[in-house]
Amino acid sequence: MSYDEQLRELDARRQAARKMGGAEKLAKRSEQGLLNARSRLDALLDKDSFREVGLLARSAVKADRDTTPADGKVSGFGRVDGRDVAVVSNDLTVKGASSSATNAKKIAYIKSSATKAGMPIVFLGESSGARIPDTMGAESMSQGGADPQQYCRRRETPWASAVLGPCFGSSTWYSCISDFLVMRKGGILAVSSARVTSLAIGEAVDAEELGGWRLHAETTGLIDAVAETDDEALGLIRRFLSYMPAHAGELPPVQADWTAPDAEALLDLVPDQRAKTYDIRKVIRAIVDEDSYFPLKDRFGKAVVTALARLEGRPVGFLATNPFIRGGAMDPDACRKATNFLVLCDSFHIPVILLVDTPGFLVGVQGERKGAPAHIMNMMHALQLVSVPKVSVILRKSYGQAFLNMGGGKNSDEIAAWTTADVSFMDPGIGVSVVHGLNRKDDPEAFDAACEEFRTGTSAYDMASVFGVQEVIDPRETRAFLTRSIATHTNRRTGGLGRRELANWPTYF
Repeated sequence: MSYDEQLRELDARRQAARKMGGAEKLAKRSEQGLLNARSRLDALLDKDSFREVGLLARSAVKADRDTTPADGKVSGFGRVDGRDVAVVSNDLTVKGASSSATNAKKIAYIKSSATKAGMPIVFLGESSGARIPDTMGAESMSQGGADPQQYCRRRETPWASAVLGPCFGSSTWYSCISDFLVMRKGGILAVSSARVTSLAIGEAVDAEELGGWRLHAETTGLIDAVAETDDEALGLIRRFLSYMPAHAGELPPVQADWTAPDAEALLDLVPDQRAKTYDIRKVIRAIVDEDSYFPLKDRFGKAVVTALARLEGRPVGFLATNPFIRGGAMDPDACRKATNFLVLCDSFHIPVILLVDTPGFLVGVQGERKGAPAHIMNMMHALQLVSVPKVSVILRKSYGQAFLNMGGGKNSDEIAAWTTADVSFMDPGIGVSVVHGLNRKDDPEAFDAACEEFRTGTSAYDMASVFGVQEVIDPRETRAFLTRSIATHTNRRTGGLGRRELANWPTYF
């Protein structure tokens, strides 16, 4: 063949691969308001920054080579806000983006290259699972696994994933080991499809109940955010990455332009009466740079709030109890959520800020059945391993073991208390009932007198007098205190990098 003939063949092969599963399938997706594997990358990445690798890859099965353009996975490298990222986008129009020997090699290559070069990885999930019948039989199973540590997670670079349709098999696995996972409504995240599951267990299974967004946002806690559309989901990934370093050997990026909120709002947001509730999310927004609040797992374990944000342009992580939900009493789900967040922050050098207003841990049969003691200790263990700056602010109540779990004692580098702070082993009313057997209904006068006695020595000033807190502050000074304290406790000998002892922590616990 002449050069002209060879070049025409190359161009024809490239064009055929870019047509994916064909015009009819692509048009059908467009009619449904769904982006395809390539248009998703256009929406995610900076314009004209995508460089594809594996465009001409096809199925290892000869009979399928003409019907498997790019073998159902679009992979390569691009940029998000000018920073390099590695990407894999599943193409459902090609054999359901099913996993095969060839596309497993593509994913392994992307992961390995990104880890070595130090860039984030983005997986856009939509897959029917393993390719049948390619994977059937002992010989096929024995040859599987292009990467001997395919599902090992060391958090060397940030991983972000999106569930943008049905996600089964390896698409689910990669979603679950990500640092950030967003799910579009209508997507399904499960081990196997509803059809396969129905056949396996011999009864009908509803896809939404099996792995819909409500299940994973509110019950399992597997996803960090919910999106209405593909574009919204991809926008959330771009925003998440803006808080992350490119790799674990550098600090997160600092934004030059920022605006401070009006601190006066804090006096109105938090009632000085301990029995009144409020939403801690509004408090966080009144402290951080404007428009920088980015919540994670907002629908799960709602007694605590976990959110990325910025102070003077620098990324920080907020772990805060929320009195708006059960008075801020933490349950096993809240502890799991908190632990997961501490792992993220410590792995990528993000200082941790703890805002405290909690009566302690929620006690009861249901919590014990969920293994409450173990989850409480997991959270405690993770907090004590965190090596980035940890700063705690006690707004009102901090009782019992939760005092330690939320940074009390020596579990923070520095602690401040608002003038409304109240610290003790338990709520005075409960203490009176336990010690004296009194309750307000039977003898309100005696009960109130005993409660007042139990409140003695619990104030912010009592804590400060024994150096249990380093400062008592006006609520309006909170932002300034946090900014100065984080700067003070940043390790200059390591350039601000932590030890990352949580980097190998399990992804779900």
